[in-house]
Amino acid sequence: MIGTILNAGGIIIGGIAGVWRRRPLTPAQESFFKVLLGAFTVFYGLRLTWMSITGPGTHATKQLFIAILALTLGKLTGRLLKLQNLSNRVGQYASSVIASASIPGSRPPRGTGFKVCAGLFCAAPLAFAGAIQDGLSGYYEPLAVKAVMDGLATMGLSLVFGLEVLLAALPVFVMQGSLTLLCSHLVRPWLEQHGLLQSLGITNGLLIFSVALVLLQLKRIALAEYLPSLLFAPLLTWVWP
Repeated sequence: MIGTILNAGGIIIGGIAGVWRRRPLTPAQESFFKVLLGAFTVFYGLRLTWMSITGPGTHATKQLFIAILALTLGKLTGRLLKLQNLSNRVGQYASSVIASASIPGSRPPRGTGFKVCAGLFCAAPLAFAGAIQDGLSGYYEPLAVKAVMDGLATMGLSLVFGLEVLLAALPVFVMQGSLTLLCSHLVRPWLEQHGLLQSLGITNGLLIFSVALVLLQLKRIALAEYLPSLLFAPLLTWVWP
């Protein structure tokens, strides 16, 4: 659970830093952090994919094909389940609340900042992809990147909502930690026993890489729709040994 601990810690540190600093990041600073975090996300996503590829060239090609097929089927399933719509609703709710709370003289109801931060941080696709991978292989680096993302977001939101944003670290810790422990103790042994761990790692690496494309505004991708691909990857490997 190293990744989850870092993520919760990043939220707390970011909130405290925001209250202490009392001024937002400049556009130049925001751009710098966006590029830096995007570069790290690209690296850790592709690194996970590369580490998960095994065997000779033909087997590696088959693994990549299965991963791409899993992403395609995952997107179709996610679209049917309207996962991106759910994610968009969280973002739209947060944007409207932040806009209302930012009006001079307005005082948002107590607990609003906690709900906004908890919703944004727990609904992020990287929260699921990172927590799953941390549980399956101890690869916590994507969640370390998310810790910085959430910390910077908390720093800005603390200027609007105050110290209550720090409480968002609790649901993040519970949600991601539970997912990590579930994957570590129940899912990972079964996947290892049947040789399905690598296909999921390849698919998850490509999914994490896609987060960087959105972060760097290189391509608009409905990331939430691809989450079911993490179920299809081991399933396809199972039926196509």
